[in-house]
Amino acid sequence: MIGIAGLAAVFFLAALKRNADSTERAKRDNAAMETEVQRLKGEGEKVQQQLTPQQRELLVASHKLVANKSFGWSRLFADLESVLPGSVSASRISVENVYKDGGQVKAELDFAVLSRDYAAVMSMIDSMNNSGLFQAELRGQDLQKTERITYTEYTLRLVYTQTYATAPPPQQPAVDVAQTGQGGF
Repeated sequence: MIGIAGLAAVFFLAALKRNADSTERAKRDNAAMETEVQRLKGEGEKVQQQLTPQQRELLVASHKLVANKSFGWSRLFADLESVLPGSVSASRISVENVYKDGGQVKAELDFAVLSRDYAAVMSMIDSMNNSGLFQAELRGQDLQKTERITYTEYTLRLVYTQTYATAPPPQQPAVDVAQTGQGGF
């Protein structure tokens, strides 16, 4: 019995030594990688300093292009559609910037809608702000009069946070606009 206990103790001490050696090796590897990262960051800063203003602009543009390619435009349109009430129509969407904030892709948008119903637009803005996807801010209103109708164009600044979850359920049952004749105005 004592022999078995002694043998087990030797076995456990050998395993403990191997684990300690492995931990020490991992610490050395980690320190070497940290040194390499710092060296590469220093080289990156030197390269940045050597770039001409045109090359810096090109670098920024290329980073934006990569961000644009990682952005799900179909998802943005589906999310916008889910918060637009029936009496509000989108008239213009202009992308100001696409960027990564932490691990999330975000887009700054200039967004304009047309409506005759101010309360519906305010309700839409509240819905956007409560969705967790949009930060909406009303920037302007422009009354439009034609021979047949009067409506207002509302300009908003949106910050959209891209998610990769499934589409939210519709807030209203889908209605075929062509069948009802009740479009955005």
